[in-house]
This record gives sequence, C-alpha cells and structure tokens, in this order.
Amino acid sequence: MFSKKNKILFIIHDVYQEDNHFPLGPAYLAAILHSQGAQVESYCMDVFHYTNEQLAEHLQENEYDLICLGFLAARFKETVLSLCQAINAHKKNAWFILGGQGPSPIPEYILRTTGADLVAVGEAENTIVDLLACKINKGNLSQVKGIAYLAEDIFYETGRNKLIIKLDEIPLPHWEIFPMKEYTTCIKFPNQQPGENHLEFITSRGCVNHCNFCYRMEKGIRLRSIDNIVQEIKILFERYSVNCYTFDDELFVFSKKRLLELEQGLKQANIKIKFTCSARVDIIDEEMIEILKSCGCQLISFGFESGSDQVLKLMRKNTTVEQNIRALELVKKCGGIGLGLNFIWNNFGDNEKTLRKDVELIKKYNNYDQCRTIRPVTPYPGSDLYYKLIEMGKLAGPEDFFNKFRNSDLMLVNIMDMPDSKAYDLLLEANTELIYDHYRHTGGDMAEAKSLIQQFADLYTGK
Repeated sequence: MFSKKNKILFIIHDVYQEDNHFPLGPAYLAAILHSQGAQVESYCMDVFHYTNEQLAEHLQENEYDLICLGFLAARFKETVLSLCQAINAHKKNAWFILGGQGPSPIPEYILRTTGADLVAVGEAENTIVDLLACKINKGNLSQVKGIAYLAEDIFYETGRNKLIIKLDEIPLPHWEIFPMKEYTTCIKFPNQQPGENHLEFITSRGCVNHCNFCYRMEKGIRLRSIDNIVQEIKILFERYSVNCYTFDDELFVFSKKRLLELEQGLKQANIKIKFTCSARVDIIDEEMIEILKSCGCQLISFGFESGSDQVLKLMRKNTTVEQNIRALELVKKCGGIGLGLNFIWNNFGDNEKTLRKDVELIKKYNNYDQCRTIRPVTPYPGSDLYYKLIEMGKLAGPEDFFNKFRNSDLMLVNIMDMPDSKAYDLLLEANTELIYDHYRHTGGDMAEAKSLIQQFADLYTGK
C-alpha cells in the first residue's frame, strides 16, 4: 500500500529517568505501518535524553510525512508543550499528530494549545494508516475517522474509527526500530537473575470495571489469543533474551479459564517466564494463585484503593474491604508471590479516619516487596471524577487542570472537608509511618528512609 518513500517518525519524549518503559503504543502503530510498506523510525528521547535542540537538528536533516507523539496528561506542561514548539518549527511539510490518553479526551484544547495539526482520538492502528494515505493522496481529512483538527480556527472531530476487536489482527510490535538493549536491561524486576532481560507486554486491552478516577480510551475488554501471546514470548526470548515480563494489561487476572489456557500454552511450548501482573480482588481464589505461580508470576498488583467500604462504593470500585482482605490473606497463605498494595486518598468519602485505616491495612498485610506510600487521587481529563469536579465547580476544564497539576503526589483538588495544610500533614504522617515500617522490616538504611521522608515533606510544603 505504501513505499519506503513514505516516512513516519515516532518521537518518545523524555521522562527524565533511566528505568524507561518500552513504548508499546508507538511500537504497535509502527508495526501496522511497516506491514503496509512504509518506512518507520523512532526518536527515543527517553533513552538517550536528546534535547529539543538535537531533535530540531534531526528534523532539519530529514523529511517525513507524519511526525507522531503520544503522551499522558501528567507530562503535558512539564515536557510536551516545549517539545511541540520544537517540532512545529522544524516539521516542514509533515503532519504533526498527537495521540494517546493525554490528548484523546480533550482534543480541542490540545490542538489550540500545542499547534499540532491533528489529534488521533482513541486507539489509532486504523487511523494512522488512513492518515498516511490521506497525506500522500492529498485527501479530505473530514473523511478520516478517529481524528480531531482545526480548519480556519473551527474545531472538527470525525468520530471514532472502527475498533479492532480481534487483537491478533494487529502485527506484533515493531521492536526493530527501538533501542532494545536499553529497554530490556534498564528495569529491575522481582527475582531477576543475571543475564535475564525484561520487557512490558500486553495480553488484552480494556477492563470490565469503571472506577471514577480511571480513564480508558475504549470501552469493554478485548483479548489476544493464547497462541498469539506464546508466539510473541518465543520471539522476544529468541531475539532479545527476554524472559521477565510486566504484563501491562489494565486487568490481567479476570478469568480462571484463561489462566488455565495460558498455563497449558506455556507448558506445551516448553517456555518458562517470570512476570508481574494486576488482578481484581473479587475473583481471585487459591486455585488461581497456584496457577499464577505455575505460570511464573512474581508479584500481583492489587488496586485496593481504600480501606473504607463507603469510599469504595463512591468511587464505583465494585469491591469491598472484606474482599480486599480475603485476597491479601490468600496470597500470603499460598506464598511465593509478591504483593503490590495500591491505595489512594482524597476521593469522595475520604477523611482522616479512612487514611488511618489505609495505613493499618498496608502495615498488617504488607510483605514488603515494595515500599508502599499513599498518594492523593488525580482527576485526569477523561475520568468521571474529572467531569464530576467540573460539575461541582471545583475544576473549570483542561486549562485549569494543567495550571493546577504539579505532581501526582500532590492534591490537584481537595475533595475533603479539611484545609489543604491539614490534609498534607496527615499524608506526611501516614507516609512517614509506612516508610519507616518498610525500612525496619527490610533492614534498610534508615538514613535513606529519612531522606525519602524529607522529600515528601518538601513536596507537601512547596519547597
């Protein structure tokens, strides 16, 4: 369909750290373009910490049809805005496209703020192919589904593109254009041995639940086949010696039948892997935990969110504290799998008492695989919580959100009936207790613990 003359660049913005997660979204988009014959390149500012000036030089020296950048809302003002300025100044005849969870729920604001040509709204495997064809053939943008754009300062949105229901139809990620040595060796993985490499991986898209703080681009859940999953695992091991995986599914454990199929598929292929994953507490049982152990699970991350049934109900978590505790006790009873205990605070119904309960639960059931702290919920654009706060007059929209957002460990909006200063005093007290508890149980350096606590204190007080 396309030729090597048709060039697309995927820019992976810097996140100012060395433990970089593999950019699965761009890798899937690159794969589908490559399968259609186009020439695809990556520019990994995250791995190599290229500056905007270096990117500008690269764009000056090359010609592209499309320049693509995906991002999360948290990075918008910190990184993306200045990056967009550099791209716009040097893109030449390319269409500059933004996508991902950051711009998808608020495309008009993003377009007017960044000066980008287009926003790809939602999952973009079909959209990116249609956009390249439109660019090459000088077509009509209004005929391309899944995009938003400005024309003569009027905002247009074309409606969602056709969703890919059968995920096996999407080519495997186009790893070849990314610095795989860096991505597979930069993250420390539980029980990882010398010579073992790690990578992010998805076996599904979507989730069965609808928590008020969560934003996902598409509804429902879609699954890859076990054969397709095993095929990718084989390739990653053969090419990059990867046998440790972070299963980045929003919800990996939701069906005992599927876990049994995965267990059988790995056995038939004679594959041994290690992985971490997420699970819901309301369906986990002892048999499922044993299956996970058999498959190679090293750590299960649970979104417990709160030790209050009232708060769980108000956030529409559709779980109970009793179910949370039961899941914790089952994992500890079975042994051999680490626990990720995730709690958030400052949602509807939260107060000093609910924070204290969260701390008590973490300390009681923690097996100290990770140093756990509690952070306030962030009402990211697209989430029901974001729209509810706008309705309540506590947020005015995307510009207000980005003006207020500084760090996900800070309250963007105080939902509770207490002053901000009191809320931060309580958070510091809670996290101090959790950090000291972790370091005492793991034999860690207490000076390091004090330094971490001081970082929280400086953050909460604005220093």
